[in-house]
Amino acid sequence: MKILLFGRDGQVGWELQRTLAPLGMVEALDLPDLDLANAQALEKKILVSRPNVIVNAAAYTAVDRAEEDRALAFAVNAKAPGVMAEAARRVGAGLIHFSTDFVFDGSADRPYTEADPPRPLNQYGLSKLAGEEEVLRAWEACLVLRTSWVYSLRGDSFVCKVLAWSRKNLTLRIVADQTGSPSWARMLAEVVTILLGRCGSDPAGYLREVGGLYHLAGAGKVSRFAWAQAILDLDPHPERRVARMLEPASSDEFPTPAVRPVFSALDCARFTTTFGLQLPAWEQSLALAMQERQE
Repeated sequence: MKILLFGRDGQVGWELQRTLAPLGMVEALDLPDLDLANAQALEKKILVSRPNVIVNAAAYTAVDRAEEDRALAFAVNAKAPGVMAEAARRVGAGLIHFSTDFVFDGSADRPYTEADPPRPLNQYGLSKLAGEEEVLRAWEACLVLRTSWVYSLRGDSFVCKVLAWSRKNLTLRIVADQTGSPSWARMLAEVVTILLGRCGSDPAGYLREVGGLYHLAGAGKVSRFAWAQAILDLDPHPERRVARMLEPASSDEFPTPAVRPVFSALDCARFTTTFGLQLPAWEQSLALAMQERQE
């Protein structure tokens, strides 16, 4: 199997580059290899490479900056996925594309299903929703996977931020009025790899049969405040902490250019029913992730 992976250096892409390797040849790209805002270069790359499957883990994820940098956000999050899907159709490749819980407005009182109408609150969410629509319109052999609160043990994920803050501040104030489904990037990558392992010699044929929109996130839901408390409880190096208190705060105390949904937990029953797979409870995944934490 020949796999073309976009977003190599992102949280999910970094994991995918490793988990996908046993399936065949993986060509993993990120800036500066290819600028997804350059639609012609993107299309040419796919047509020349002629992969069996494309996995798009790349995105413009600067949520606040997207409020002013709308053109670039839509070029990367909306137009580029559409170009990928159309080029995939032309070369007979399957496509797996990651999307986000930010397509919802947060007004629900239970986890969102795929049937719930999306109502993005910010430009990032609007651009990601447009990308979903472009992909699903262009080609049947595509999976769009919405996920929530993705984290890893690299970079500036929320887990890493909480641990870093706890080494510098006596008191941590964390918003308590935002709820989501934390999703470990490693688990997302492993599930996608299992799916592609089922494709055999015809990934597009398999993905055509099961294609569409699915939610895939850590099981359960939690407030950002309670998630931070769980991170500190699992801190592998508590002796390095200076933080002595964790205090709840409201989103209004931390104004941002982009409005966030206060509730964005995802119901993943459709994915589990279709594929017989699910991400573990967010607590279990976090515990496993923290066992690997190295500082």
